[in-house]
Amino acid sequence: MRKTSLALAVAAGTLGLTLSHVANAEFIKDSKASIEARNFYFNSDFREGAGQSKQEEWAQGFLLRMESGYTEGTVGFGVDALATFGFKLDSGDGTAGSGLLVPDGSGGSQDNSGGLGLTAKAKAGESVLKVGSLQLKNQAIGSSDSRLLPQVFRGANLVSKDIAGLTLDLGYLDEVNNRNSSDYQDMRLNTFTNSGITVKGGSSANHSNQFVFAGGSYKLTDTLTGGYYYSNLEDMYKQHSFNLVHVLPIADKQSLKSDLRYARSTDDGLSNVDNKAFGAMFTYALSGHSLGLGYQKMSGDTGFAYIGDSVDPFLVNYVQIGNFAAKDETSWQARYDFNFGSVGIPGLTFMTRYLTGDNIDRPNNADGKEWERNMDIAYVIQEGSLKNLGVRWRNATMRNNFGRDVDQNRLIVSYTLPLF
Repeated sequence: MRKTSLALAVAAGTLGLTLSHVANAEFIKDSKASIEARNFYFNSDFREGAGQSKQEEWAQGFLLRMESGYTEGTVGFGVDALATFGFKLDSGDGTAGSGLLVPDGSGGSQDNSGGLGLTAKAKAGESVLKVGSLQLKNQAIGSSDSRLLPQVFRGANLVSKDIAGLTLDLGYLDEVNNRNSSDYQDMRLNTFTNSGITVKGGSSANHSNQFVFAGGSYKLTDTLTGGYYYSNLEDMYKQHSFNLVHVLPIADKQSLKSDLRYARSTDDGLSNVDNKAFGAMFTYALSGHSLGLGYQKMSGDTGFAYIGDSVDPFLVNYVQIGNFAAKDETSWQARYDFNFGSVGIPGLTFMTRYLTGDNIDRPNNADGKEWERNMDIAYVIQEGSLKNLGVRWRNATMRNNFGRDVDQNRLIVSYTLPLF
């Protein structure tokens, strides 16, 4: 009897291991990993004599991304990981503060920093739930990746595409690890210059450990997509965001894209947020050329509301330096892009744009004005031993009548190596 029980136990165990191996086959098969080396030089040259004359830093970063497949079954399970490490190559003599490196508390930057983010995930049909470290990009919130290391949030995110044409997106966040930070912390409301946004209790009360959002997009026709999101940074603000995107095919390699955005933001107890933000971007594309015209208008008692410390807001005129979202500000943008792939040089792209904003409600009752010019040229090697090696130069000039004028250059050399 004992031998029979033992045999059954061994058989059951062997079968369990076999089934486990089969069930996890897709978990391994669909896994992928890559390592990115990112070399970043940042220079902001302030054009007036007062204060810090420039921010200039140079750093090297490494990002290891790993994504598993899903176990087989009605509900599949998996895990993702993001390991980051950055170290200083050059900084000092009062030039810190670029956002590339973690501040050292004495006006300089730490020599190195890093982190490890893990994300558990589950998939049923076309619905995916992720819990842990998250990078998000939607109408409610956008994780920034415009420095040495990316911004990462901690929380849960459910994305469902089970209904054809419909994407549902739900999320809960409680902490953020910013681009120039080595640990997680509470989120805060952005009280940028001339926003008119204040928090009861001042900066010490400006923190929240709960941000929730719910929304999604629906493909109304083959050329028209509508989106809506509700979001709430607890105690700070509530926001309803609407988006309508239409792409009109005109002829072969020719189209007109219309991108309309509207957001209504109100306070949630501890702030004075009251803003209506309207934005429109129209882009005409012909072969490798794209010509865009943008308009953005702020109204209400404050400027646009969004999470501070480097979150990318969902605004058509949010660019390299400015957001053009101050109280009562009206701004325009003209943009030109060219993809050299259309003339036989794949991987080479160019962009330039000019923005101007005015009617800003300043505290002294004077109208604020600002303008910004950007240029971006990038090349990614498409084949050969140096495939995926990219070089990007970003240049910007900002001028205004209420703050610091700045000329800025960023040079980024990156290389992504697929591991498996």
